[in-house]
Amino acid sequence: MNKKRVLVGSPVYQKPEILKVFLKSLKKLNRHTISIDYMFVDDNIDENSSQLLTEFERDESKVMILCGEEQGVYLCNDESHHWDDGLMLKVANYKNSIINYAIENNYDYLFFVDSDLVLQPNLIEHLKTANKDIISEIFWSQWHNDRPFEPNVWLFDEYDLVPKKLGEKLSQKEMDIRQIKFLNQLRIPGLYEVGGLGACTLISRAALVEGVSFDPIKNLTIHGEDRFFCIRAAVLGIDLFVDTHYPAYHIYREKDLAGVQNYVKDYEADLAFVRQYKKQGNKITLSMIVKNEEGRYLNQMLNSLKMHIDEAVIIDDGSCDNTVNMCREILKDIPLHVIQNEQSMFASEVGLRKKQWSETIKTNPDWILNLDADEILEDSFWDKAQKLINNQNYDFYCFKLYDMWSETHYREDEYWNAHSIYRPFLMRYQPDFNYIWHETPQHCGRFPINTFSFPRATSEFRVKHFGWATQEDRVEKYKRYGLLDPDAIYGIREQYDSIMDTNPNLIRWDVDEVI
Repeated sequence: MNKKRVLVGSPVYQKPEILKVFLKSLKKLNRHTISIDYMFVDDNIDENSSQLLTEFERDESKVMILCGEEQGVYLCNDESHHWDDGLMLKVANYKNSIINYAIENNYDYLFFVDSDLVLQPNLIEHLKTANKDIISEIFWSQWHNDRPFEPNVWLFDEYDLVPKKLGEKLSQKEMDIRQIKFLNQLRIPGLYEVGGLGACTLISRAALVEGVSFDPIKNLTIHGEDRFFCIRAAVLGIDLFVDTHYPAYHIYREKDLAGVQNYVKDYEADLAFVRQYKKQGNKITLSMIVKNEEGRYLNQMLNSLKMHIDEAVIIDDGSCDNTVNMCREILKDIPLHVIQNEQSMFASEVGLRKKQWSETIKTNPDWILNLDADEILEDSFWDKAQKLINNQNYDFYCFKLYDMWSETHYREDEYWNAHSIYRPFLMRYQPDFNYIWHETPQHCGRFPINTFSFPRATSEFRVKHFGWATQEDRVEKYKRYGLLDPDAIYGIREQYDSIMDTNPNLIRWDVDEVI
């Protein structure tokens, strides 16, 4: 296999205690499908830091050290880091020199990284698989002591974190709400388009040759060489992305060194994790939450499953009807675990989902089928279910979910297109994995967020979601979201408003269709 050549570039003006940790993380970078060379610009005033660069070695790698020759002192203290335009111009020149070297020596990628970051070993390998010309990995920093932790990416201008359309006028409250939603999204493992990024960025050769650089743009007074880089990339038609699967750790202040050990411990635990699987005889455990489902879809849903599942764990979230008895009657022939909440926990969905999860894994499941009481997996799935769960290559299966607006039609428009993507429903339980939840009151997901790192496959089988199928259901949910998420922090305002549309675009469900 021909490995892709990566040049890791970094201008270095750093305290030795921080630089030592940074260089140690570089040595741990995986190189299964890539080869890595290094280019540092030594701009240190501390001889100990310069010595650390000189001593840095990496087997089978080339390490080049350029001497920084320009003037300027970079001031940083416990409050913040202080840059002036002269310093930024100096760093821009250093970075442009690294770009030129990468182009002239035919590197496939250039990875710019600041010398106060700690990286996870698989980071560059992972970023490469995204197939984006410019992509950064997320990290979070408390830029000022009186500010919350914020990311190394932004949407507009110098550091605007508020999603908006050109010319859109927003109140301060709406801007705050949108910013919170954007930041919450970045805490979910995924790939997101942004308007600006920096400090931990993989750049393809195609983008380098196209002309990206850190040169100032003379008719802009915007502050910072990373801004000029991002603006120039956008003008060249190169989109910018951030990945959030392998967050780096930022040692922004010396006190942040205390957190490095726990950061490394956490990712090493993930690296040490060994997948477990059974070659045959896997069982499927249904995991679900119910509340007042009598007279809705529970009977149809459970009857569609009872001949195929091996066990069931059901959290009753404070029902006051016959829901629990229905579950016990329909599933009387399989092991059933019913946990009843005296009071509903749905106002904090993440707490409810975490309880569902903890009760489910107590049964030591092989595979967890996580469905809601108004979701019905089409019958044709069960003809291939055993083949899927006995496949050793995958730990996760994702299906398409269709929001039914009646028994026979699903909705499809700008805000109702859940079926355009694959969503997780069936997961192999790995008992030694360190599971992490998306800690948000609403829309937290049905599985822990880091399970998306499991090897997964998409399936052509479809799930009918009947939660919106009647006018009564839609009215009830519209009121519920208005009560639980009045500012649409955890959802989309326009989607909430569209629930009560009187003439939505509906498409007939085709029983024989394979999507």
